[in-house]
Amino acid sequence: MVSNLRLSYITRKIVPVVLAFLIVLPFGSGVQADTSSSSSSTNEQLGSGTDKTASYNERKYAQYMKEYEGAARPEKEIVLEAAGYSRLDGAGFEKIDQYEGMDGVSLLTGEAGEADWTFQVEEAGLYNLSLLYYPIEGKSSAIERALWIDGERPFREAAFLQFDRIWDNQKEKIVQDNQGNDLRPKQIEKPRWSEKAFQDSDGYENEPFLFYFSRGTHTITLESTREPMVIKQLKLFQQTAPLPYEQMLQQYDADGLKETEGQMITIEGEASRAKSSPTLYPLSERSSAAVYPYSASKIKINTIGGFNWRLPGQWMEWEIDVPETGLYKIAFKSQQNFVRGIYSTRTLTIDGEVPFKEMEKIPFRYKSGYRLDVMGGKDPYLFPLEQGKHTLRLEVSLGEFAPLIREVEESLYSLNEMYRKILMITGTKPDEFRDYQLDKKVPDLLSVFGSERDRLKAIASQLVKLSGQSSDQEALLKTMAVQLDEMIKDPDTVPRRLTAYKTNTGGLGTWVQQARQQPLEIDTIYVASPDKKFPKKGMGLSSKLKHEATTFVSSFFTDYNQIGNVAEDDAQRSITVWIGSGRDQANTMKAMIDETFTSVTGINVNLKLVNMGTLLPATLAGQGPDVAMQIDNDIPVNFAMRNASADLTQFADFTEVKDRFRPSAIVPYSYEKGVFALPETQTFNMLFYRKDVLSELGLEVPQTWDDVSNLLAVLSKNHMQFGLPVVAQAAVQGQNIPPNSMYAALLFQNGGAFYRDGGKESDLDSRVGIETFKQWTEFYTDYKLEREYDFANRFRTGQMPIGIADYTTYNQLSVFAPEIRGMWGFAPIPGTAQKDGTVNREVPSGGSAVIMLNKAEDKDAAWQFMKWWTSDATQTVFGREMEGLMGAAARYPTANIKALDSLPWPVADYENLKAQFEWVQGMPEVPGGYFTGRHLFNAFYKTVVGQVEARESIMDYVQYMQDEIRTKRKEFGLPQ
Repeated sequence: MVSNLRLSYITRKIVPVVLAFLIVLPFGSGVQADTSSSSSSTNEQLGSGTDKTASYNERKYAQYMKEYEGAARPEKEIVLEAAGYSRLDGAGFEKIDQYEGMDGVSLLTGEAGEADWTFQVEEAGLYNLSLLYYPIEGKSSAIERALWIDGERPFREAAFLQFDRIWDNQKEKIVQDNQGNDLRPKQIEKPRWSEKAFQDSDGYENEPFLFYFSRGTHTITLESTREPMVIKQLKLFQQTAPLPYEQMLQQYDADGLKETEGQMITIEGEASRAKSSPTLYPLSERSSAAVYPYSASKIKINTIGGFNWRLPGQWMEWEIDVPETGLYKIAFKSQQNFVRGIYSTRTLTIDGEVPFKEMEKIPFRYKSGYRLDVMGGKDPYLFPLEQGKHTLRLEVSLGEFAPLIREVEESLYSLNEMYRKILMITGTKPDEFRDYQLDKKVPDLLSVFGSERDRLKAIASQLVKLSGQSSDQEALLKTMAVQLDEMIKDPDTVPRRLTAYKTNTGGLGTWVQQARQQPLEIDTIYVASPDKKFPKKGMGLSSKLKHEATTFVSSFFTDYNQIGNVAEDDAQRSITVWIGSGRDQANTMKAMIDETFTSVTGINVNLKLVNMGTLLPATLAGQGPDVAMQIDNDIPVNFAMRNASADLTQFADFTEVKDRFRPSAIVPYSYEKGVFALPETQTFNMLFYRKDVLSELGLEVPQTWDDVSNLLAVLSKNHMQFGLPVVAQAAVQGQNIPPNSMYAALLFQNGGAFYRDGGKESDLDSRVGIETFKQWTEFYTDYKLEREYDFANRFRTGQMPIGIADYTTYNQLSVFAPEIRGMWGFAPIPGTAQKDGTVNREVPSGGSAVIMLNKAEDKDAAWQFMKWWTSDATQTVFGREMEGLMGAAARYPTANIKALDSLPWPVADYENLKAQFEWVQGMPEVPGGYFTGRHLFNAFYKTVVGQVEARESIMDYVQYMQDEIRTKRKEFGLPQ
């Protein structure tokens, strides 16, 4: 090991000189070839499927339709039975007869694999495609498939076809806790056979996709990318367009339909019978007196939708029981105080059909508070309804804004691409006195700037026209257009304007993300005869004043920290649990406790939402909880030293419970043969990379740190950056700084450790520790990598096309950067080559834990709760509930092995995540160990900023670590 490190050290001293020489050479394949020299089974795994990855420059649907503009639309229907496939590739396929009431044979398709169907087309032309499917139980997320026609993807959007699951309240009636507050209904799947036309999952196309088929034999391939489903048939057909309202009126007369009289049907919004997502659960609205049921002091479930109901394609259905056949008007008591400048759009269908064209794009404009949105306004539209039950559906649509948002997204990608080209010449900090001649070195610079300026100005004008007013929505577009105009007029100023340019493109990305969001909250749906007036109770000024006064008074008598049921019987076994997360998480947890813990064990849980910074003073004062959740990794052992946390090994079934987690997850909570917490979450680093940018540069995903060195030469030449984990101070003064995860990974990969002799001494002064510190700091001294930065933003623009970050960054990017969807991935971090040719990819983990305080009176009850909370079933349900509650950005990084397997990761990405998980190592905690991270940070800055030799820096600060460890061991009576 030592000789390896010495050789590594010598190599690193030579490499910068070689790189300096390489950088002045013309950019060519010689440098790039080195980065692809590493070939291993891991590399093959990482590269699997990348040839099928959607790139942004791939043909889009709009271009596809231009190619087939004017093509025929044959009135012919072609039905392909799923069981009549011509080829299957992969596991998880099975023929099923008479499945869930569907006649004939259906085909079960798994989470991965491909199925082909071959068929004849008699008439060439454009066809819609639909799928008749049944969403069998999976991991609770939307089903995703990719489509191929004759072995080719017709357009980029066909890589991301989504098919909804169907959700409903678990219980018919709203349940209350013993404080009189309504509990949020849990959402469960209510699967049924559904037919869905293939359409754009981003919502940029308001109509279902059309596909061109020439006359002859064709093959359709469906590739599973996430979640299983049962398929009955695919259908090629022509979707009929709804008629305008004026023509429908004439049809009403021809059919003899008459206006009904005296009828008023009221459907509460929260009574929705089906939804496309578990995030569309009923809500509690306490800010208005207009809602029903209403309470100024208690939590009442009274509305639905809100900010959760904002993404294109999300829908909700309500059941309407019509007393007599005839014509009715429809209104919604709704609130749209979420987005200004653009309006929220919905598509209304009744029994699966759009009644008339005007219902395809219903605008809900911005207004403070609740109001009545009458379909048709002052002259209401009339809807024909027969006696009996009907299904009314509202679906989120981008409506008139869809093409505008798509144009801005395309403009954003083009401007980011241009930013990278400029960056390759000027770097991130251009010399303001140098003439870079960008208009000559980047030939298309001015033409791209000109076309994007014109495009953004046109979009801004169209926005004003659609919304009927100026707003901040078009202000950013105009700002970007003005800046582009100035850069065109004076290209020499481009380098000076680069920072502002980057800021504006970042703002443009945020604009795209926000403009796609179309929130709307529904309190009540009214279906009434034309002669009836819609009620306006609670909307007047007097109601608002009374509501404000009542709310103010009740605030003095309501305990907002208390969640759900409170133990009232002193004889009943009960424990107090503190949680430091948000109220939504706490409410979810309390509902699960009441449903699956208290009802089974008879142990009541008083759950309190508190600031976890108060845990230490509360414990010292004897006012702490029995159990504390979501605790940082350093707290359990520090409490254990002071006899404040309970040793969990005292329980007979601890060994069995411990097996739910990887051994690495237990390491931070182990102290003196005891274990003082159970893991809740476990996170670690992954390597994120932009597939499109690396492809442009001819680079491969690096497998070892030698590969990284080669890759850095190419990135540096193009003024791009490689991101290592941020080296930052604590966010709050006095907060513990854990050892840097990059240093820890290198230390583990080199066979080192943080402590020796059972935690009696720091081992960072060993040869491995010192050499690793030198290796780590040289990334910053020799390669000038950034110490602090915003990875998500730089990754989005392509300025930092590759970097190491916590794997939960995946969730952020999937929501935060829709414009690069499909163009990035993540893989295990680079490793250190071993003598036997293998690559060591060890990486440290972080996370949070649940602890039992020593003062807990009923330790057995507390242990029962901890076992329940960390169990496979509970962690799986909570993880899915969190994602259902807040979307993919809130995917839960559970430490439970089986629960993590059950979360809805795309198959290919989860394979990479599991590959890295096999290398995860725990970070031990010892008395005085809080000095390790703090002084490692100090030593880093002394070397990188203070330019002190690495060995000297780390040796100086390790002495402080050794002194503190000795002091603390002496203080707690531990052997020296």
